[in-house]
Amino acid sequence: MAREADAKTILGSVWLRAEPESTKAPLTRQDIVDAAIQLLDKEGLDGLSMRRVAVELGTAATSALYWRVANKNDLLELAVDEILAEALVPTEDAGDWRDQLGVLGLAAYEVFARHPWATQLLASHAGLGPNYQSFTEQLVEILAGAGFKGVHLDAAVSAVFHYVIGAAVTDAAWHTTIQRSGLADQQWAEAAGDHLGIAPATLSAYLSADAPTGPATRFSTGLRVILVGLRPRRLS
Repeated sequence: MAREADAKTILGSVWLRAEPESTKAPLTRQDIVDAAIQLLDKEGLDGLSMRRVAVELGTAATSALYWRVANKNDLLELAVDEILAEALVPTEDAGDWRDQLGVLGLAAYEVFARHPWATQLLASHAGLGPNYQSFTEQLVEILAGAGFKGVHLDAAVSAVFHYVIGAAVTDAAWHTTIQRSGLADQQWAEAAGDHLGIAPATLSAYLSADAPTGPATRFSTGLRVILVGLRPRRLS
């Protein structure tokens, strides 16, 4: 039997509760999270349920999952933090502090591009997990090493992180709209371009990951603009 409901959901985050004690159940929490991510990558948030995850894991008993994960919301929180591990890349050899932040920011942006479902959860799932915290700590270390201190350090971290999140959310919104239409990217660009007053070729290039003016290039250029504007300051 799963734990009592109030113990399962206390403080509103899986990261603020102790992980369930080991049991004889063959499934681990990591097994469940990995299966959920695979399902989310294939079918998005609408395709995820505890029952579907159980099927992916080859078990007919959904209750087997609840020994390790209290509910679907906890599973989503675990999944978001798990994919952020992909953004924890080395930056020491990238160049100066701006180059290092560029590498780190692009790594996070590419993670969200690979897992667009994750961006839809950022407004409802606080960054309390270990990988989220490790990513933030990397930002802090780089900026502190560049001379940022106190409130200016906090502001610089926010400027970089909020830009990454904002760009990822914007691109994911385009992706979701096109996916919802049921059309291929080029077909959507041709049909939507007429309504938006934008040439289909221009709209297609704006949205295409392979285009030289596409999302990744636009992101990197915008991040560089922000980084050029950042300067360590003395606290008044």
